[in-house]
Amino acid sequence: MKIQTAISLSFLLAVLGFHATAQVADKKVLTLDGAKRVIAAAEAQAKQLNAPGAVIAVVDDGGNLMALERLDGTFSAGANVSIGKARTAVRFKKPTRFFEELINSSGKGRTVMAALDDFTPLIGGIPIMVDDQIIGGVGVSGAASAQQDEELALAGAAAAKDFGKTTAAASISYFDRDQVKAAFAKGTVLLDGSDNRNYMIHASRRETPGMAEIHTKDTDIIYVLGGKATFVTGGTAVQTKNIGVDEIRGSSIQGGETRQIAEGDVIVVPNAVPHWFKEVLGPFTYYVVKVR
Repeated sequence: MKIQTAISLSFLLAVLGFHATAQVADKKVLTLDGAKRVIAAAEAQAKQLNAPGAVIAVVDDGGNLMALERLDGTFSAGANVSIGKARTAVRFKKPTRFFEELINSSGKGRTVMAALDDFTPLIGGIPIMVDDQIIGGVGVSGAASAQQDEELALAGAAAAKDFGKTTAAASISYFDRDQVKAAFAKGTVLLDGSDNRNYMIHASRRETPGMAEIHTKDTDIIYVLGGKATFVTGGTAVQTKNIGVDEIRGSSIQGGETRQIAEGDVIVVPNAVPHWFKEVLGPFTYYVVKVR
């Protein structure tokens, strides 16, 4: 068996055009954050293709598992298969489609290749490359088809093209006291979410109670400047309606926690938590930093 395996490996190396070099080169390494970004890109592709049930595995350049995401509805063996695909793509420096098609063809290599240990010649494994260096591999199993497995893996590997890129420093935003005073006088947005920012700053003002609010993606960090309010958080918003993307409003809140907030107070309301200014002793002014 060992002789057969040695012959098998020799055959594969010949097929792959394997060659060794003695030179020393700078080596790039896949980080855990990079592995998570690969998985996120593959998962986004799964949602776009409506392909639930996939398992996405990322390994480093030595075939060691770094991260794995198992989407709902997959089969129990999906994790091992996806890891095997990722390892095969790394160890032989090729997409695993190459090996499945070779084994399925009528040419040489079918028997000897199948004899290799820890070898998964199934479509869905892709090397992850940065600057022509293989830094890891991504394997996907359990999507609707082998083609979808590969599409998800390709999307994950493609995320590596942005690794190491630097972006220009963001410009400074400055608002003088007159601008801020004018903003609070009418209640307005000081800084919106343009330029791909994940935060906004509102100069907010209330004279009367408002509707119950639910921001499905934005966390509100509230700093009270003046006035007093009865503020309700949690519970269940009633008579709700969507007023925009990721924004829900209701007439009031049932249950929840009620507190009095006033000048100097800070309260953080996580995304998806209902909140309601039930009573306001105005004018009630407050900064809101929205973080997404």
